[in-house]
Amino acid sequence: MDAELAVIGLGSIGSMALWQGSHISDSVVGFDAASPGHGRSAVGGDTRLFRMIFRGNAGHYPVLERSRALWAELEAETGQDILTRCGGLSIGSGNGSYIKSVLETTRLTGAEHRILSRQEMAERYPQHNLHADDIAVHDPNAGVLRTDRAVTAAITGADANGATVHANTPVDSISETTEGVLVTTGDKSWTVRNVIVASGGWSQRLMPDYLKGATQTKRLFLTWFVAKDSAQFLPAKFPVFSRIYQDRAMYGAPAVDGVTVKATLDGRGRPTQNPDTVPRDLTPGEIEESRETVADFLPGLHPNIVRTDAFPELFTSDGNPLLGRFSEGSRIYCATGFSGGGFKNATAFGQIAAHEALGKQLFTGLDFMRPERFKTN
Repeated sequence: MDAELAVIGLGSIGSMALWQGSHISDSVVGFDAASPGHGRSAVGGDTRLFRMIFRGNAGHYPVLERSRALWAELEAETGQDILTRCGGLSIGSGNGSYIKSVLETTRLTGAEHRILSRQEMAERYPQHNLHADDIAVHDPNAGVLRTDRAVTAAITGADANGATVHANTPVDSISETTEGVLVTTGDKSWTVRNVIVASGGWSQRLMPDYLKGATQTKRLFLTWFVAKDSAQFLPAKFPVFSRIYQDRAMYGAPAVDGVTVKATLDGRGRPTQNPDTVPRDLTPGEIEESRETVADFLPGLHPNIVRTDAFPELFTSDGNPLLGRFSEGSRIYCATGFSGGGFKNATAFGQIAAHEALGKQLFTGLDFMRPERFKTN
């Protein structure tokens, strides 16, 4: 055996799986087609939102709790400031489906929160231009994650624990043998005991057919704007936010660089056939909708886009991740398909993947994430 565990793809989830795997095995190796933390993958864009309050499957909440503890652990182990705890806001019509769904999920999870009336929002967070029926749900435990810093810290921590990283080494194929899993890269090959596929938008080529049919690579884009008064948009005054009003949807993060504010249209991912050729430039329609939404929601920003980014991400047909073995008894484990919402839980997903792939622990309550849900026989 060349290694007990190989992690393919060292981005959002793979870097964390490598870090966690290095804690429980002294024989861990990672492969990345480029360099860990590169900006052409779903790590790109500097920041991601961390929120304990959300809408949807309440089964995500225990994973969020685990992630919050593990982000602190990664910071302590590496000395890096990764999660800025600035709070978060979910904003929408008090009678609309978005806020109702957020509050219903919060009731099920018991997450700490506070409902802010339109008047309270206007007093505390005047950066938001509110409509007459808008209210907000405040999440005191939310914050903003520094993506490239997080991935780099995880790789550094794994390296310190003895893990080996092969950067600029794209994996061509993986195949199970009687001895383990054969990992092929160009004219080289490794035989490893277990494999975690965490290649994000590039994962489909390593998947069995039943999962290829249940997934789709999409292009996501990000936009940044300059604040008219940057002091009003620093983390101390401007929480992360997610907002839906009628047909407009946007999320964003404070000016972690002291100048630019991330404010990005939500739910605008569109299919792409090849993750290597994702269009990086925005279309005229994407630019215009972004400018109009920022002018409406956040008048304290100049409504001119000063920076954009785009990257591929793997989506599942039901919007839930793929976390588990390809099949019963398989030595290949997948940790992908996070559908644009995986980074906040990257530490926990990485821990779950590493422990389960190495046979150290089986986590319960994750049936809605297991790949076999897509099997038809």
